[in-house]
Amino acid sequence: MKVKLMRKIDYYVGTPICIFFSGIHSVAKIFRKPSKEPIKIKKVLFIQISEMGSAIMTHASITHIKERYPGVQLYYVVFDEMKEGIKLLKIIPEENIITIRGFKSTPVFVKDVFKALHRLRKEKIDVAFDLELFSRASNILSYLSGAKNRVGFDRYTMEGLYRGNFHTHKVQYNQNRHMSLNFLSLVNALDSPEGECPLVKKEFGMTKVKPFKIKSTQEEKNNMFTKLKQLNNKISKKHKIILFNPNASQLIPIRKWPLENYIELAKKVLSDKKNFIVITGVASEKPDAEAICSTVGYERCIDLTGQTKNIRELIDLYNISDIIITNDSGPAHFASTTDIKIIAFYGPETPEVYGPLSNNCAVMYSNFMCSPCVSAYNHRKTPCKDNKCLQAITPDQAYSVFKKMMK
Repeated sequence: MKVKLMRKIDYYVGTPICIFFSGIHSVAKIFRKPSKEPIKIKKVLFIQISEMGSAIMTHASITHIKERYPGVQLYYVVFDEMKEGIKLLKIIPEENIITIRGFKSTPVFVKDVFKALHRLRKEKIDVAFDLELFSRASNILSYLSGAKNRVGFDRYTMEGLYRGNFHTHKVQYNQNRHMSLNFLSLVNALDSPEGECPLVKKEFGMTKVKPFKIKSTQEEKNNMFTKLKQLNNKISKKHKIILFNPNASQLIPIRKWPLENYIELAKKVLSDKKNFIVITGVASEKPDAEAICSTVGYERCIDLTGQTKNIRELIDLYNISDIIITNDSGPAHFASTTDIKIIAFYGPETPEVYGPLSNNCAVMYSNFMCSPCVSAYNHRKTPCKDNKCLQAITPDQAYSVFKKMMK
């Protein structure tokens, strides 16, 4: 199922369903007596079905729940294509990661949704956290999960996407704070006094977001280096490994720094004979990798697209590499779980909200007045067809930052 079709289904089908459930919720509230007892929490569900990179930003929130409610059982609903990102956190038991195949076909999607709901109703979830900003589908899933307590972002009186009115804890999304803090505000909403509006009336900064690192064993590092050696036997451990990620997810392809800029930057990087470029991505992104390699020559350029089995192998690659140059996309966030240096290009999205959680990151952002043009309020769908905000970042500027970071 293509992203465009998913957006249409979410709007034309999701909106009337949200209206219907909002009506049921409003009527039920009239007859429901407010409980004075504290919320009993034994089973907690997190719903995040869209972007893989955002999974890294949930780590602090999930950790907070585990510390706040010892012995709690955790569940996660995510698109099947995003499952690897959740497994990396090593917090949710794999058997409790419930997947939905979102990009196969509509019948498969519907079948998996019903299967997921059957599992969730059986588990008797106490609290459901809807981590999505713009999806009506995730909101509906939280309602149908049977959870008595449903926490999610609410627009209150702001303009934006209508997602219904059936959250029990409505948190105001803050477009001026990092996404990891927005997720933290969701889990802190459970401790807010009844009737407080809007949620959450608390102050907490990035010191609350504890970064976590994923280490690779020496064997894992050796295996990854062997894979690079098999693709190009000229590489040795004396070389500096420079990773290029010239792609972005199909959800927001406008986030791509121009391919010709990557080619120009690659020529500059390879002017130093100590440097080796490795291009990462899935198999469908091979044409961009081939364009770079064929232009600059294959002698010190490796096309690794489609060659890594999973995200865990990418982590191993990050742990043996010196720096990654990447678009605003999942790899920037996965790289932040290692000590690799990161140069990330931002334009349609703001790094203030979605910047990688790394102390080794240099963000290149042109600060155009039209940026960011994708947000929670437009379904992450921009009218822009010409990303001049990214085109304004030149290969010379990127190379200058690269040289400083490599020192």
